[in-house]
Amino acid sequence: MTTHREEQRPLTAVTSARDAALLAEVVELRARNEQLARALVTRAVIDQARGMVMAMAPCSSERAWDLLVGVSQHCNIKLRYVATALVATTQDEALPEEIRRELRRALRRLHAADGA
Repeated sequence: MTTHREEQRPLTAVTSARDAALLAEVVELRARNEQLARALVTRAVIDQARGMVMAMAPCSSERAWDLLVGVSQHCNIKLRYVATALVATTQDEALPEEIRRELRRALRRLHAADGA
């Protein structure tokens, strides 16, 4: 004959396992939510920088994207940091020398390609 206490033990273990699985899912969803929120903010800044390049060059959105990616790769700086630095120039912040130099080169290459 089993006691009430012995019957509760498996039920408690099942409930604990469900709680642990639910907690793990909540933690994962929160992390994913934070990642998506950061991506949205980053995307907006990159799109602003893209528009700035389109106005400077002038060029298409695709060419502006390629130019920003190229600057990022040549400087070995993440694209979001290049974009943030470029957008910050609208608030009178200086563009870091390495990015400024590579952006100037990329714009010259773009103009040369258009003139060819």
